[in-house]
Amino acid sequence: MEPDLFTAAAEERQEKDPAGSPLAVRMRPRTLDEVMGQQHLLKPGSPLRRLVGEGSGGPAGPSSVILWGPPGTGKTTLAYVVSKATDKRFVELSAITAGVKEVRAVIDGARRATGGYGKETVLFLDEIHRFSKAQQDSLLPAVENRWVTLVAATTENPYFSVISPLLSRSLLLTLEPLTDDDLRGLLRRATADERGLGGAVTLPGETEDHLLRIAGGDARRALTALEAAAGAALDKGEETLTLATLEETVDRAAVTYDRDGDQHYDVASALIKSIRGSDVDAALHYLARMIEAGEDPRFIARRLMISASEDIGLADPNALPLAVAAAQAVAMIGFPEAALTLSHATIALALAPKSNAATTAIGAAMEDVRKGLAGPVPAHLRDGHYKGAAKLDHAQGYVYPHDLPEGIAEQQYAPDALKDRAYYTPTRHGGEARYADAVEWTRNRLGRKRS
Repeated sequence: MEPDLFTAAAEERQEKDPAGSPLAVRMRPRTLDEVMGQQHLLKPGSPLRRLVGEGSGGPAGPSSVILWGPPGTGKTTLAYVVSKATDKRFVELSAITAGVKEVRAVIDGARRATGGYGKETVLFLDEIHRFSKAQQDSLLPAVENRWVTLVAATTENPYFSVISPLLSRSLLLTLEPLTDDDLRGLLRRATADERGLGGAVTLPGETEDHLLRIAGGDARRALTALEAAAGAALDKGEETLTLATLEETVDRAAVTYDRDGDQHYDVASALIKSIRGSDVDAALHYLARMIEAGEDPRFIARRLMISASEDIGLADPNALPLAVAAAQAVAMIGFPEAALTLSHATIALALAPKSNAATTAIGAAMEDVRKGLAGPVPAHLRDGHYKGAAKLDHAQGYVYPHDLPEGIAEQQYAPDALKDRAYYTPTRHGGEARYADAVEWTRNRLGRKRS
């Protein structure tokens, strides 16, 4: 549906008096070159640059595109730049409020514009995942025949939320979360630019860092917090946006945490030691500090996987698979939802029975190897699959355990220097108790003397 008289008037007022618009709206890029981040989508000859008329393309027209990415990564911004930079007719719809009737009206208008005065139409459809299959079907003829060039935006995986025929007729462009450097540049531009705060306040480093933590990769959230805090500072007659004012405005304390310094390692160490000590509440506290400080969730997940083997081991054999699953989930979903997965794993590990027997076992074995206690592999265990092995006595006398009723053959496996060495000392904690019984029984069956 094309803008009506009232919408057009509102947009005209917004352009004449931009101060009445939110900071995030005022700071929208006017060209693709002003866009922060997403540089992998903005290279010369890219679909988005062709949409704004860069390059002739000859007989190959611009493709319809589906923009997929988390909130605040620039999907609407890119569509806005296209609308301002292109000489094509631009129509915007939201799947939240529009239906098949509105889509058909746009398509009919596009066909008239193309036939009447050769004007191509770009249709921006926000939240396309909210359209039903039938509603998405209504777009197919227009996209296939290029009556419109579709620019659709979604936060949901298009392979599940967009019908296959529409996907096959469009290019899928994946937007990445904005980096701290991207957001830092955006905040500094908004603070200095006349369209933004025009230098009315200065932004110290500690305040800027807290804004980055609040944003969580979301540009809109960063600018909204900046605008609110700057307004509070100016109301108090302050020319510097202090950390205290920002904390008061957004009602979120700044966590003392340096992701590149000692605090990063101190808090991570405290998390792991709290899990090791089975203090689930302390573990959750340190986890929360890391999350609130903007720690990389993948780093936290890696520490939990290490803890599952180092401190729990076979006392709970399910601990490591759970930690690995948590790491995979975190990598797929990211924050904020990843906080739930990390909490799930942290609680399970903290309350699991503990054993470091696997840790000490490999440590002791490696120490002996470093001391030179290795020695040759017993002849009967050596490879006997090559010609001449028998002449060397290799693999001769080896007893195949599966041929015996109990599946264990009393024969020497370790080198002579280590034949009675016992590295693994299982605890009786949790599930490791059954391993303790198994170790004792098998060592007896092997005729081993413990050393």
